[in-house]
Amino acid sequence: MSTDEGESSQQLGSNSGGGSSSTNGARVRARPDPFLITCRCFSFITCLASILCIVVNVLSAIRSFKNNYDLFDGIFRCYAVAIAMFVVVAETEWELIMRFSKVLEYWVGRGMLQIFVAVMTRAYPETSTKRKDLLLLQNIASYMLLACGVVYVVSGLLCIGHLKRSRQKKEVSTEQAIKDLEDLERRREELEALLIVERAA
Repeated sequence: MSTDEGESSQQLGSNSGGGSSSTNGARVRARPDPFLITCRCFSFITCLASILCIVVNVLSAIRSFKNNYDLFDGIFRCYAVAIAMFVVVAETEWELIMRFSKVLEYWVGRGMLQIFVAVMTRAYPETSTKRKDLLLLQNIASYMLLACGVVYVVSGLLCIGHLKRSRQKKEVSTEQAIKDLEDLERRREELEALLIVERAA
């Protein structure tokens, strides 16, 4: 009986070691994709530019509504804020938004929307000498988002957006396969442990 226990324990140790090595090998194969990391970094920069545009347009709207300075410019800025917020949400690629706005799934459409927000932010520039800081912030925000939009449009025309989506699907399927493998290994270890207990009894 003790001999059987020793053999079973030895077999379990070898199987567990094999399972660990296979799991570690799977984890090595599932290392992050540099292309997707680059895309996420660019999306983060685009979000920052969009948020900067939101701040600029909010400040401009407050100034426009204050003391009835320019009512139409204030309304225009409110629309710019709303669309810029939509740009930020689109960069998160939230499934609910993408489901109802299929055009934003394609980089050309997303880039054109960003260029539109950049133009809205740059429109009606502050020319007052008292607010040169706001004018500088307005230029920085608009040109940053304009550059991001141009990159999106050009990349979309080069089908890089399609490449990103295919890489994302591959990454998700790989992660799911690794998760399933780990679950199977864990289940096998539990069954082997139960088998040892039954043999010992």
